Amino acid sequence: MNEGQYIAPKNEYANILKVSLPVSMALVIPFVNILANNYFLGKLGELELGTAGITGVFYLLLAMLGNGLHNAIQSIIARRTGEGRKNEIGRTFGQGMQISLAFAVLVILLTYLLLPLFLPAILKNQIVSAKALSFIYIRLWGIPFLYLFQLANCFFMGTTHSRFIVWGTIFQAGFNILLDYLLVFGNWGFPNLGFNGAAWASVIAEVIGFIVAWVVMYVRKFPQQFELFKHFKRHAYTIRLIIKTAAPLMAQYAISIFCWLLFYMLIEHQGERSLAISNLMRTLFSLTGIFIWAFASATNTLVSYKIGKGEKDQVIRLVHQITHLSLGICLCIFITLNVFASQAFEWFGLSDSFTQDGIPVLRIVSFAILFQSVAVVWLNAVTGTGDTRVNLLIEIAAIFFYGIYVYAVIEIYHLSLSWAWASEIIYWVFIWGFAKAYMITGKWRKLSY
Repeated sequence: MNEGQYIAPKNEYANILKVSLPVSMALVIPFVNILANNYFLGKLGELELGTAGITGVFYLLLAMLGNGLHNAIQSIIARRTGEGRKNEIGRTFGQGMQISLAFAVLVILLTYLLLPLFLPAILKNQIVSAKALSFIYIRLWGIPFLYLFQLANCFFMGTTHSRFIVWGTIFQAGFNILLDYLLVFGNWGFPNLGFNGAAWASVIAEVIGFIVAWVVMYVRKFPQQFELFKHFKRHAYTIRLIIKTAAPLMAQYAISIFCWLLFYMLIEHQGERSLAISNLMRTLFSLTGIFIWAFASATNTLVSYKIGKGEKDQVIRLVHQITHLSLGICLCIFITLNVFASQAFEWFGLSDSFTQDGIPVLRIVSFAILFQSVAVVWLNAVTGTGDTRVNLLIEIAAIFFYGIYVYAVIEIYHLSLSWAWASEIIYWVFIWGFAKAYMITGKWRKLSY
């Protein structure tokens, strides 16, 4: 799809796939990376595999904060693309880059100051706490490169050049897997860094992913075409617009992932086995996320693009079409996971008792994914309208019910891990209901920026 052009509605499904498939291809690579991390760390033992769940969710929190910022920038760039205002795309990118770097510094400082106070106070197992702190302190140094990598990808998506996001991810994940192999066990003469080897592998890989993505931008001459690096002088309106759009999204993601982090910490009270199983469930969400978040990103871009083109009457139809694709693919995954449930666990080389304990949880989680596949699309349709305050309100409402359920199931009634993970069904049902209700009201039609 060329910049500024849009395929006719009769080809809408093809258009959706043209935008979302490169994103899903790019997301396959990080998933392979997550599988590799869990595979190598699982060889070290259940303690390490469980601790990787804590560190993984915490780093996901930091990554999703950046994702909230860059989703907002992507939405603005897509709107400007629809309007044909190339100069404003460059201005948004330049101001967004400065905000990204400033935010990365803030994230690193706050984590160093606050995490040592927070983590040991919540986790019962101080060995897990010490391992997690050591791992996260290393991972933090990849944050600036991760945010700049996200910025490049949001530019590719917002200008409908999504096919270029694949290259950075391929190199990032390829080096991550290779360095996991070299540094976790000290293969080929490299130092044996054990658990922390995976942290160093990820940091180096993030640097490489950033470099490749930005090289692609230069090779394709996007900086000249969109004046990407000519707008570093402070532009108050653009900064306010980015922050106004991004702040609710960042708060939304922070609340969501922070509650998931607390969920993992409550699960840690049930022991290493429950924590390790939960980490594998996070891996399962990453698998389905390859497709779900690809369609979500396409929804954000295409909804904003259509509004920019003055085609607001086509938005709801578009969202329904994306929903059909997302649900259809996840239904296939649901069937596959339930047919081959035991094989999914055996791949990690874990014990038979671990597999027996994990299968009931997997069945619950696979069911929750069906609701997620629909809810995420509608929630990102709200993002595409630019009314991100509604995203935050939806998140707060859903988390309220989610939190009550999780605390009651784990801390009051001490129910099984399967009942705990059923909280995901409750969460996504509320997200779906609230987001769809808002879009149907049509209040977003009156917004402009």
